[in-house]
Amino acid sequence: MFRRRFKNILIDQQYQPTKGNRTIYYLNHTSWWDGLIPLLLNQKRFKQKARAMMEDRQMQKHKFFSKIGAFSVNLENPRSAVKSLRYAVESMKRPNSCLFIYPEGKIVPFSPKRPVFKKGLGWISNQCPDVDVVPVGICIHTARHDKPELYIRVGHPVPVDHSLDSKTLNEIFEDEMGNLLQLLETDAYEYPERFSKF
Repeated sequence: MFRRRFKNILIDQQYQPTKGNRTIYYLNHTSWWDGLIPLLLNQKRFKQKARAMMEDRQMQKHKFFSKIGAFSVNLENPRSAVKSLRYAVESMKRPNSCLFIYPEGKIVPFSPKRPVFKKGLGWISNQCPDVDVVPVGICIHTARHDKPELYIRVGHPVPVDHSLDSKTLNEIFEDEMGNLLQLLETDAYEYPERFSKF
């Protein structure tokens, strides 16, 4: 599916989980294709026990996501959202588990600016000691070809101070993602040689 849709799929991977590692990957959310990128990354690179948290309306629109390990969060229903967050924490107790999360909570056009996240990521990371929290940036463009190219950058784990509250952690994660997206945009457009073909 990816090969038909994209001219090239390119990656710069700065993190690789070791055996038994548990990881939360948080991604920017620019298109519905983002829901399939965790499947691609996990099958080809990470090889962990993966789950993905997706916004409820996207899950209803694209039901096949539930068949590939995704579960929904209803951001308009606080009680339901808390239940989904607790489920996410529970899923991270298994060795070699990982969770893919889109903390913007909705599809947002690509921007190298610091994103604004919903509250969940900071809360989940605070409930999961000894888990790596890793930003993943996605950029799709047609600057060199009529057919779009997909660029993925997997960043370094973000140090998590569990004495901080969820709001402060969220702000740290926003800063880290903003820095990653700035570099991703520059490199995807100007220095594609910094990526390798998937």
